[in-house]
Formats: sequence, C-alpha cells, structure tokens
Amino acid sequence: MTDTTAPEVETFDVIILGAGINGAGLFRDLCLQGLKCLVIDKADFGSGTSAAPSRLIHGGIKYLETGELGLVAQSTLERNLLLRNAPHCVEALPTFIPSFSLMKGAFAALRTLLGSTTAPRSRGAVLIKIGLALYDLYGARHRVMPRHQFFFRRKALQEMPAITPRIVAGGIYYDAKISRPERLVWELVRDGLDASPQSGAMNDTELLGQENGVLRMRDPRGRERLARAGIVVNGAGPWIDHVNATLGIPGKLIGGTKGSHILLRHPELVKSLKGRMIYFEADDGRICLVYDFLGLALVGSTDIKADNPDTVRCEEDEIDYFLASLRSLLPKLQFGREQIVYAYSGIRPLPASDASNPGLISRDHSAPVAESTTGRPFAVISLVGGKWTTFRGFAEEVADTILSRMGRSRKISTQMLPIGGGRGFPMEAADRHAWISDRASANDLPAARIDALLSRYGTTADAILAYIRTVGDAPLVHVEGYGRAEIEWIARSEMVEHLADIVMRRTTLAIEARLTQAGLDEIASLAATVLGWGEDRRARELAEVTQHLTAFNRVRL
Repeated sequence: MTDTTAPEVETFDVIILGAGINGAGLFRDLCLQGLKCLVIDKADFGSGTSAAPSRLIHGGIKYLETGELGLVAQSTLERNLLLRNAPHCVEALPTFIPSFSLMKGAFAALRTLLGSTTAPRSRGAVLIKIGLALYDLYGARHRVMPRHQFFFRRKALQEMPAITPRIVAGGIYYDAKISRPERLVWELVRDGLDASPQSGAMNDTELLGQENGVLRMRDPRGRERLARAGIVVNGAGPWIDHVNATLGIPGKLIGGTKGSHILLRHPELVKSLKGRMIYFEADDGRICLVYDFLGLALVGSTDIKADNPDTVRCEEDEIDYFLASLRSLLPKLQFGREQIVYAYSGIRPLPASDASNPGLISRDHSAPVAESTTGRPFAVISLVGGKWTTFRGFAEEVADTILSRMGRSRKISTQMLPIGGGRGFPMEAADRHAWISDRASANDLPAARIDALLSRYGTTADAILAYIRTVGDAPLVHVEGYGRAEIEWIARSEMVEHLADIVMRRTTLAIEARLTQAGLDEIASLAATVLGWGEDRRARELAEVTQHLTAFNRVRL
C-alpha cells in the first residue's frame, strides 16, 4: 500500500535558500540570535561560487581606484577580524605589487574616482604609493599586520629576483589568504546548528516551488518536505534570479562575471615567491595574481561576463592568458600546460550592470526586499553581490534588518566570535607547539600527524582525535598523509551526501593530495561503509567525481 499522507509543514522564523558563504554566514548569525532557521542548498554547502574564489581575504586595494572607499574600509576591517576569528584557515599574505612606470595612470584614476567607466590602463609608482598609504589608513581598525613598504628598482629586484627587469618600483603590503574556504562554509552552518538546535540545514535539497506561503522541497532521499516562514532569504548567488522566478518574483538582479584560476606544480616558482603574492598588471592592463597555495602556485583571475554557473570551466584561451602573463612577469622561469594540476571557475554574483568593463562592476553588496503578496505571504530578501571577505558584515546587516522586521533585538555580536576550528586555536608559535606536544603524547601519535590535523581542521582536530582513539589511525594506502579514521569521521559527522563533499569541500584532497584513481576508490569505499551505500551507489559516486575532476578541474588521475 502506498503512503499518501501529506508531509507535515514545519514552521521556521526564517528560511534561507542557498548555503554559500553569504547564506551560511547569515544562518549562523540568525541562529546565534535565538531564531529558528532553515538553510537549504540544491548541492552541498559552499559548492557553488563560494568554492571558486581567488582564495583571498583581502581589503580590495583595487576598489580605491573605483572610488568604493566604504567597501575598502569594511573589507580591511573584516579581513582583520577573520585573521583573529578563523586563524585555522586564514593567514597573513605579504603581497608584492610591481610598477612598470612612474606617473602613468594618475589622471585616469582621478577620472575613475569622478565617475568615469574606464579604469587606468597602467598604474605607475606614484599611484601605487598613494594607494598603499590609503590602504594602510583604511586597515587601521583592529590592525594585525604591518604597514606597507615601498622600493625603487634596485631594491625591488633584490626582494623579488625572478621578476622582469622592466620593473621601475614595487611595494609590499599585507592581505590574507584562506586555505580551506569550502570547509569554513560548513563550519558556519555547524556553528549555527550548535547555537540553535531547533534549526535545520539540508544540502542536496531541491526547491520545487511555493504555494500559499508553503515551500515545497525534495530532500536527498527523494522525499517531499514542506516548510513555511515569515521571511525567506534568497542567498542563491548567481542563481538568485532563477530562485526568485520559482517563487513568483520576476526580474533581473544578477549580472555575473566569470573568474577562472589554475594551480601549477612549480617548485621553482613557489620558492621564488618567498611566501608572497605578486599582484600584478598584465600586459593588457588587467590585474592578475600568483601566490603559494598549499605548496602549489595559484594563478588568477579572469573577469569575463557570463551567466550560466552550471557550465563554466577554465577554457583554453584563459590558460593561454595566464601562462603568457606569467612569462612576461617572470621571464627567468619556464611555464607550460604540463605544470597545471588543478583548475576551477565560477560566476561572481555581481549586481546587474551595463558597465562595459566587467572589472568596474561593483563588488559591494545589497539586500533588496520583495514584500509579501496575496499568493506569497512572506517577504523575500535577496543577497546580491558581496565577496568572501565581507560575508560577516553583510550577514550582520541583513540579520539586523530581519530582527527589526520581527520586532526583536540582537543578542550577540559576531564581530569577535571565533568560527568552527578557530575556537581556542593556538595562534602563537609556542602555544601551537604545546598544543601539538600535549596531544601527541596523549594519543601516542607523531607530532607531525597532530600538526597536520590541526592545520586542516583547527581545534576540530580534538574531535577527530577522540574518534581515532576508538578505531586507531591506520593511514590510507593510496593517499599520502591522510588516515582512514579521519575520512570516516568526516563521513559520519559532517552531513556528507556525496563523495565530492569529502574530497572537494570538507578537505582539500582534490587539490593537494595528488589523487589517483586508486586513492579515490579507497576513499569511496570508506564513505560507502559509513554511509551505507551499496556497490551501485559507490560506483556512481566514484564515476561522478572522476568525471568532474577530469572535465572541470583538469585533474590527471
């Protein structure tokens, strides 16, 4: 007999559609205020645009020349806060910015500040020096890093010997990088659930539509779920317009641009960088970057108008552009396609714009509201724009709007609140050494193993170590540096639905581990045992990850 009983409608204060960095950040903030919230994502947490950034936590020095001074002020503040609140995956990144002229770009920059739609084609030493001084000024709140330095040609070449001798001057300033952005998205969701146990989070869940205020969804098991709330937040990033259409709200809010990146296995390049990023102007005037990411050289980024986030990938002409830019910047080094070990691309959910230059589309954020209607008795707030660095501040602004609409007040600020594995993280070298030594002794494990777990998961490593004490720490046979218990714990504890969730988001295995088909097969077998997959499901998961890594990420298995 078929069960035709309609599913129960669950009521929430707020439902958030989309669990990228903006949706996850808002979910955490609202849960901390005592609200009952539901966040859903059609794929995995942090699997869309939030998984395709330049992996920088930066103040946006380039926004100075477009006059977005408020965004620079907020970005530098949020960068400083993330260095404190997420030290397990956000760290300082000294950045070298070369100049190839003295005065070029100054008048063009002034025109841009006054509203011109063309950015400077070249940024001379004078313009860079002024920009770095302003950047230091805006980064003064909660400062955690040194002020900039500036050098003329001889000293600049001593600092970065591999760089082209065409250089006229160069400066070193400080931003930050994030080693595991996808994992931090998950940690925000986990923090929210811990703060508000009555709340819910669902990945791999499709929004089917709404009727009379009730949202219909299909969960990972194919079951229909029903939920309602007085306020719905559309945090679907580049899919915002599609989700709004599903809710009966026509219009165009998003005009995204595509950003692609490649990672090279190039030890000579990594060594020459000296732990720094080079933030440089390519021959056509566009801004590029290269820095050490988990022992690889990360190179980016393009900025091309695009509107289909489901099909974007790093194309051959983009790779040509990256390699040509590196050869021009670093003529002493050799670059070729054979060095590429990973590539990725995503759509930035920027506001719709008629700007002729994609680089001039604002990176600021907004939250327009579609008020309730007769057929849709809930307001919809869309999270438009924004960037990784400012997610906390954006979440705070929208949370305060929601609380105000509900007649409630904020209970706690997230400004100084650690995230996930950043709680209790040993930031000083001596504290880190003591943390590792204590746990190596208590668990009879090598200090290097504890160090690796701390680097990957922050203080969440304590929970993994507790599991290791019960099952042992046998290493994976085909994946160097990872253990069976580590993978099992993730599969058991971190809302994993697919093999890709493990290798691409809860960990950085896909990037750093030199994965082979045998390694993927080993991880798939562990996940299958923990999650109860049959052989057909295990084979399907393995095939899907293999296809994605080879077709979209250029991984050679």
